[in-house]
Amino acid sequence: MSKLKLLPACLSAAALAGVCLFSVATAPGNVFAQSLPTLGDTEREDLSPLMERKLGEQIMQSIRVDPDYLDDGPVLEYLNKLGNSLLATRPEARGEAIYNFEFFAVRDPVLNAFALPGGFIGMHSGLILAAQTESELASVMGHEIGHVAQRHIARMIGSQGRDALIPLAALILAALAAKSSPDAAMALAMGGQGVAIQRQLNFSRDAEREADRVGFQILRDAGYDTSGMVAFFGRLQASTRNYNDTAPAYLRSHPLTTERIADIQARQVDQRYKQHVDGLDFFLIQARVRVLQDVGTQGLIDTAVIFDQQLKGQREIDKITARYGLAFIAYLQHDYAKADTLLKEVIKQVQQNPKYKNVFKETSAFADLSIDIKIANKQPDLAVKEAEEAMQLLPLSRGIAQQYAEALLAAKREEDAARFLRDQVQLYRQEPSLYKLLAKAYSAQGKQALEHMSLAESYALNGALPAAIQQLDIARRSPDAQYYDQAVIDAREREWKEKRKQEVEDEKKRK
Repeated sequence: MSKLKLLPACLSAAALAGVCLFSVATAPGNVFAQSLPTLGDTEREDLSPLMERKLGEQIMQSIRVDPDYLDDGPVLEYLNKLGNSLLATRPEARGEAIYNFEFFAVRDPVLNAFALPGGFIGMHSGLILAAQTESELASVMGHEIGHVAQRHIARMIGSQGRDALIPLAALILAALAAKSSPDAAMALAMGGQGVAIQRQLNFSRDAEREADRVGFQILRDAGYDTSGMVAFFGRLQASTRNYNDTAPAYLRSHPLTTERIADIQARQVDQRYKQHVDGLDFFLIQARVRVLQDVGTQGLIDTAVIFDQQLKGQREIDKITARYGLAFIAYLQHDYAKADTLLKEVIKQVQQNPKYKNVFKETSAFADLSIDIKIANKQPDLAVKEAEEAMQLLPLSRGIAQQYAEALLAAKREEDAARFLRDQVQLYRQEPSLYKLLAKAYSAQGKQALEHMSLAESYALNGALPAAIQQLDIARRSPDAQYYDQAVIDAREREWKEKRKQEVEDEKKRK
């Protein structure tokens, strides 16, 4: 990896979480029992919980439209299920604002994870694949939850003033821009470097100590194997040997040392060993992430070789995940007959093992791929039926719900799709993909005003306010626009124009 690419990738995590995962050790203690003092008035004015969440949402708007954001239903559902299971044991980690945490993944081979303001936690695909057990993955999540729970970002920005908001956002965007344009990444990152970066790195030492304590407690109380934290940190330590003297200064001065690992081991002395049995969903998601990490032609070929080798192993779990991965690859290569055959084989294998009898209620990985294959293979009626069955087993799966709408549209059942999607956007008002599907349903019905109003909502949620306002103008001039539609359009236009005006003013201040 080049110095140029490494710089923004690690600085983004360091700045936004107050840390990369590579840093110093900490002393034992109970962070929740020995909590930090309440932030002073000055810091709370600089970044209140509400402002912290708003900043996080603004950054996420840019991340979600980046091609390296893994917008994959089963992956997102798994990460959020795992993350929320950790939070369930420590609800106080949500803070006084009771943050609704969101866990997501980005395509990046570097072993890393990062916390954004307001409860958004990103996991690199490389880290997900490097975890050998679910406890190891959970240990990293717990660590990042600790950063949010202790409001490290708010405290850091409170000590620097409001101007710190700009370099923070620039740095996380630089991490994603590095994939497609290193020059652009450097330009983004340069605005946030200098004295501010040094202050952030100095702060990160204490932040790491606190996040370690919180993460360990969360991992323990949620029933995971705390030795997973030691094992994973050990591999992170080994990964630092890949960096040379040209690595960023913070990586050289804040290594993941044996001291930190020894500290976690010290915490385990009085802990009774607790074995955590990994579910099949953990390994299935790893297989999906392995495929999604490189969906180029050669990338899929190389990944198929890995799965072919895995099939030759002795462990049944390896054979199951290998067949599943190969089915997913066949689907992405448009070989739907092969994908369907492989998927049916692996589903049959799973059904025959009593150990996995509940897996279809625990993960959407099988149903998601099967429905996608049916839609792509122009079998929409079968796709609708499978989606309906999957929703019975997984009523909270938003990915399956979206696939159901897609299947209805493929089956030319536009009215049913529109009715279903109207209910969905009421439940999940912040999901642009639902509004985009609703616009497609209205378009198929010839309802022009409603189509463009739905597109406007989708664009606005993605942060494209000028495009959203333009769609409202088209909707207003549509021949089928009703009086109520016009009233909604006028209200939305006033709201978004005011918001856009504020954005422009903020942009001027940054220059």
